[in-house]
Amino acid sequence: MKIHTLFDLSGNIPSFILTTDGKCHDSNVLDILQPIPDAVYIMDKAYIDFKALYQMHKLGAFFISQSKSSMDYSILETNYNIDENTGLRSDKIIELNGYKSKQLYPESLRLVEFYDIEKDNKLSFLTNNFDITALEVANLYRNRWQIEIFFK
Repeated sequence: MKIHTLFDLSGNIPSFILTTDGKCHDSNVLDILQPIPDAVYIMDKAYIDFKALYQMHKLGAFFISQSKSSMDYSILETNYNIDENTGLRSDKIIELNGYKSKQLYPESLRLVEFYDIEKDNKLSFLTNNFDITALEVANLYRNRWQIEIFFK
């Protein structure tokens, strides 16, 4: 059994909970959600479904997810104005290259790379939000761990 939870950080309480059997892929839950314009949805990379994410984008909602290492993309633009002392490693605007993924998400995306010195781990975040800083992207993803704390 899996528990899929939408956690509202403003109140630190779940606003959506769905239990599924183990056969239900995590990304299928995105088809059930009704995205709210201007809301930011922070999710694990298991939820990456470019069709659902593009639908979310068209409805005016934002998402941040860890990117998959196998993601095929081209770099359109690189922001060199980052401070590596913060953990940031790169901030790029990309487009997907895969035939299917490019059809499902035909617009540009943002890829932010961050090095977590405490855990000696490099993380890559995928988002459709171009208005916030790269460090804000990383810090917002860090808030995703509130869901883990909630269930402990």
